[in-house]
Amino acid sequence: MIIRKCKKLPALVFLLNIFLLIIFIVAGCGGHRAASYPLHRTTKKELARMGYTIQTGAFSKVGNAARMTESLRDKGLNAFYFAAPEKIYKVRFGNFTSREDARRKAEHLASQGIIDEYYIVAPGDYTIAKEKDTVYLREEIVKTAKSFIGVPYLWGGSSPDTGFDCSGLTMAVYQLNGLDLPRLSSEQYEAGTPVLQDNLLKGDLVFFAISKGKKVSHIGVYTGKGSFIHAPGRGKKIRMDSLSDSYFQKRYTAGMSYF
Repeated sequence: MIIRKCKKLPALVFLLNIFLLIIFIVAGCGGHRAASYPLHRTTKKELARMGYTIQTGAFSKVGNAARMTESLRDKGLNAFYFAAPEKIYKVRFGNFTSREDARRKAEHLASQGIIDEYYIVAPGDYTIAKEKDTVYLREEIVKTAKSFIGVPYLWGGSSPDTGFDCSGLTMAVYQLNGLDLPRLSSEQYEAGTPVLQDNLLKGDLVFFAISKGKKVSHIGVYTGKGSFIHAPGRGKKIRMDSLSDSYFQKRYTAGMSYF
């Protein structure tokens, strides 16, 4: 009996080694996936399209547009301002399911003296509705982002922890093209599909960990050839920078696509 047990021992040791090897491999894969986060998210995400939006104002001074934007945000409305081709600043806000809902809201705000004349932007007016292909949409997003270069960034709250300083710009760029990008940086991060840095395309968003202890605290619009447009901070002008810059290179977190 003792001899028989000894003959079975090598087989038991072999099986035990196989079991331990499997555990090691599984643990290793788990660790690899965690280290490469967020690239393990493979399900492609797409943003909802904008509904009816209210546009108002024709300001020659950016400060006036910023003040109207803040007053609308104080009312709980998702508002932003942007530079129009006529070298004036306009304000857009809201996302309504029908033209009538948008009109009622605009009339209510006008009766309170918050806005004056207004225009209702319909879903069919956006770039996304006229999209020929994604290349065209990407080019339009970059074109919109470039229109913000040099514009003083005055909206979005005083605390960088909220993410408004940079995510307000990316939200505005996307919403002006008809894509309902969320307001907060963390929400924008979760709404996208991860893209490797070498595979970034025009119109994708790039994320950085600038604030200590935060995975995502800064965002920009990728414009191609290693460049991106972003709002450096409250009170500063929107500008273009390079991903190869040592400051951003060290803090780069991820790239995200939304269509």
